[in-house]
Amino acid sequence: MGRIDRRALGKRAEEFAFRHLVRHGLQPVARNFRTRFGEIDLIMLDRDCLAFVEVRYRGTGAYVDARLSVDARKQRRLGAAAELFLARNAVFRHHPCRFDVVGVDRDRDGGVSLGWVQDAFRPGD
Repeated sequence: MGRIDRRALGKRAEEFAFRHLVRHGLQPVARNFRTRFGEIDLIMLDRDCLAFVEVRYRGTGAYVDARLSVDARKQRRLGAAAELFLARNAVFRHHPCRFDVVGVDRDRDGGVSLGWVQDAFRPGD
């Protein structure tokens, strides 16, 4: 699968995750917040809690569930990016924060499943 195809699949998975979170009452704050540390896919408000959301897609034949693919290095990078977001957006500085992971997995039959893990990790733990 080419680079463009993977990017398009990732964007579709991100949109699928976004719609799921909105259906569950979260309010969009930002999408694809880019920093020198990397990108935060979705930033959403869940009542008064600011959720930094990493969306992961895994296709047919993947060895690891998408939700389990956020390693310690990625967690640290997301934490640093979240700190920059908070520094640039003072209105959110005093909100409780969490890091969620939404995994989108495609099975061999072409079906898609979505798993959402709230408070999936804490950078630095």
